[in-house]
Amino acid sequence: MSRSAHPAGPRHGDVLPDGHYQAPPADLNALDPKVWSCTVDRDAEGVVTVGGIDVKQLAAEFGTPAYVMDEEDFRSRARAWRDAFGTEADVYYAGKAFLSKAIVRWLHEEGLNLDVCSAGELAVALAAGMPAERIALHGNNKSADELEHAVKSGVGHIVVDSHEEIERLAAIAARQGVRQPVLIRVTVGVEAHTHEFIATAHEDQKFGLSLTGGAAAEAVRRVLGHAGLELRGIHSHIGSQIFDTAGFEVAARRVVGLLAQIRDEHGVELPEIDLGGGLGIAYTSEDDPREPAEIAAALADIVRRECAAANLAAPRLSVEPGRAIVGPTAFTLYEVGTVKPLEGLRTYVSVDGGMSDNIRTALYDAEYSVALASRTSEAEPMLVRVVGKHCESGDIVVRDAFLPADLAPGDLIAVPATGAYCRSMASNYNHALKPPVVAVRDGAARVIVRRETEEDLLRLDIG
Repeated sequence: MSRSAHPAGPRHGDVLPDGHYQAPPADLNALDPKVWSCTVDRDAEGVVTVGGIDVKQLAAEFGTPAYVMDEEDFRSRARAWRDAFGTEADVYYAGKAFLSKAIVRWLHEEGLNLDVCSAGELAVALAAGMPAERIALHGNNKSADELEHAVKSGVGHIVVDSHEEIERLAAIAARQGVRQPVLIRVTVGVEAHTHEFIATAHEDQKFGLSLTGGAAAEAVRRVLGHAGLELRGIHSHIGSQIFDTAGFEVAARRVVGLLAQIRDEHGVELPEIDLGGGLGIAYTSEDDPREPAEIAAALADIVRRECAAANLAAPRLSVEPGRAIVGPTAFTLYEVGTVKPLEGLRTYVSVDGGMSDNIRTALYDAEYSVALASRTSEAEPMLVRVVGKHCESGDIVVRDAFLPADLAPGDLIAVPATGAYCRSMASNYNHALKPPVVAVRDGAARVIVRRETEEDLLRLDIG
């Protein structure tokens, strides 16, 4: 490209919007391994492949849009978290990120536990054979039916979130004649550096019981007062898409302070502490996530140090990675429908999906990468906005990125790091059909969650 050429390519003028990437990547055909799953590559013809299968074949067999999941990548990340924390800690996969029966089986085989937060997630977990004692149930407003089912199923932990829930659960446990292990979720007053809607440990929000206001201490008294409840520990979660452990250090110090208060008031040293999840992943090359081994070492050191200062035995540590395991494991494969240049601004690239399969850009202003997947190109880069087909101006998949200027209808593009929350939060907006989840491994592809059909929509609409 000539020195005087516009960085967004010949289709663009002098005016660029705020927040765009300042310069295109050096190579539009490169696939940053930080953003893509471990088996993603390009073949000799320049087509993106995953698990040994090219995306043209996947599109022909399964259609687009489709979530394409790299099974080997998922398993390797699950093992990395399991190995990083070892036998002295528990790793619970946060099922809200994405859950299916296949995922549950992979977790079981790789030795991870599972965190669920609804009756539906619990049903999937149990149907797929996850032992109930390796399941933890979360939620700020669990119904009596959900609690009844969880207790009857033998769920290993229930994380209580309110005084009302403690009384409700105690009555259910007494009725069933069991002693139900529980953790108390507390808000520790730490606001993670993240989006307002995914920061969960500051005071003004719906989750947990306040440390500073005394609600957490009162919850401890109530749980200890019920013979049918066994208080195992304290739970804290400070937010999502976090790239350092500084917030966890403050949270751990405050949780350990509560453990010391419980010891002093009740003569009980609780054996467990759960610091939640929320560790970030790379959605773009600018993101710099930490490795599981580094995270594990930092969190274990924080807990040991804080407990030593409080003269407490270090409790068993639990963590709850969800996005950090499944997020980078999948990409969404789309077909380009229209390419609409807006002179002086950017080019709008419309695909056959959109906010119904990825609401995160509209909801959180999330950033994503994108690549031309069905071929390579030596064309100049153009600044694009990848948008969906829905009747909504906020229907944006990738707000600002660069794609080759010869991009055309019929090309396949892929958006990486869509394994977490995209399928989980998918909708039928405009009566769109939810895409399938296709798992790929060692040259074989199979549907693990099938594409919705019009019959599925009509079956629910009883008229």
